[in-house]
Amino acid sequence: MSRTSRISKAFQDALLLPLEHCSRYILFSDCHRGIGNANDNFLKNEYLYLAALNYYYHQGFTYLELGDGDELWENRSLYKIKEMHGQCFAVMAKFYAEGRFYAIYGNHDMVKKNPDFPEKHFRTYYCEHTMCPHPLFPNITFYPGIILHDCQGKKDIYLIHGHQADPLNSSFWRLARFLVRYIWKPLEGLGVPDPTSAAKNNRKKKQSEQLLSDWAVENHHILITGHTHHPMAGNVHSPYLNTGSCIHPSGITGIEIENRCMTLVKWSIAARSDLSLYASRDILGETVCIDEILT
Repeated sequence: MSRTSRISKAFQDALLLPLEHCSRYILFSDCHRGIGNANDNFLKNEYLYLAALNYYYHQGFTYLELGDGDELWENRSLYKIKEMHGQCFAVMAKFYAEGRFYAIYGNHDMVKKNPDFPEKHFRTYYCEHTMCPHPLFPNITFYPGIILHDCQGKKDIYLIHGHQADPLNSSFWRLARFLVRYIWKPLEGLGVPDPTSAAKNNRKKKQSEQLLSDWAVENHHILITGHTHHPMAGNVHSPYLNTGSCIHPSGITGIEIENRCMTLVKWSIAARSDLSLYASRDILGETVCIDEILT
């Protein structure tokens, strides 16, 4: 199967969600939540992520996670991930209970596409405050893609993780998982980057992004992905955007969809004049109106 065919196939079983003027979506990807060890790249940004999630929860946004939410290549145990990042799962459980959380699987959490996996691992999480299990994502389905269906019949927004552009991370993901788990994970601690990763290999990153961008242009679709960890705001001439990731050294990035416009945002630590620290939300690039793209 060709790379473009894999991208198109991801939307055959895609979830359809409404895209209206009043719709409010926040898109994050590539959290790579780990088990709290030296390889847990999410750990340093966890409180920024919590601040952002609480902000979007109270502002009435629906949270869409575009894959690689949990690091299940380096780690075998989802239980340890939930235990380490219990506060994050508690907030996500609030979104889910109100019908405001949907998720796509990526290459690093491909096992979520098996219905037995979420049924076994995502029904509950352990709450430290009440010291008992609480509902997490009962009956959840992790999708290969999501389509935000334009209720005005103008432009839909297509969402996938983006690993479909890379054969090693899609068709041969089990081989890639083996290499990461048993070879590149130990070497990461020594500062050796993983050459199989589009996020750490600039050549692979550019190849993946070019193919995803070409697919969006050729099919006249707005396409938003993650995978490469490279935030891209898009513009009126380009229908391809990228959320970036939640494991940047300087913060987390995501895409807000509100009032039929898309905005790339970054959450980072900032200091007030009295030297107190706070979570700062900043806009990167220009806000792009959906109706203006490729008109």
